[in-house]
Amino acid sequence: MSIELIDTARFHGFRVRRQIAGKTYQEYFSLRKDGKRLGRSEKAKLKASVEKRDAVLAKMQKKAKAEADKSAIFGGGGKVRGILFRIKTEKSGTRTPVFQIGIMSEKSQKIVNTTVSINMHGLKVAWEKAVDFYVFHKRISKKSVTYRKLLRCRPTRNQIELMKRRSIG
Repeated sequence: MSIELIDTARFHGFRVRRQIAGKTYQEYFSLRKDGKRLGRSEKAKLKASVEKRDAVLAKMQKKAKAEADKSAIFGGGGKVRGILFRIKTEKSGTRTPVFQIGIMSEKSQKIVNTTVSINMHGLKVAWEKAVDFYVFHKRISKKSVTYRKLLRCRPTRNQIELMKRRSIG
């Protein structure tokens, strides 16, 4: 909750404050009327309206965060933020192309990481596995437009070969 009781010489009342999409929403609700403090019943009514206003702002904040999260999925050049192509060097010295996923999980509220081998699964299946891991932790429905868009962002064989050459040289 972002409700604060302020009791200073200049103001006695509640302040509701939330950051929504980079903008601060701040409102004050005075516990004084005609210079005198409100009684218990009036204070309780005001507190209920303050909590109601905070709930409206919280809903707006949650919606704005969801929108920001959706737009943060895709980076420049049609790449998916959080899914990277890497050349992994195995203990044996073998260099294996993989998709590395490292994201903040909304399911477990911590950073999760995994890799999917392109050699083992093939490019198409490896990308699907990487995207499935991603959407599971980001709570994106497999029936959504975003999921289909993620699948379409799969790098091509030519792009993979170019990235391999860059990482070797």
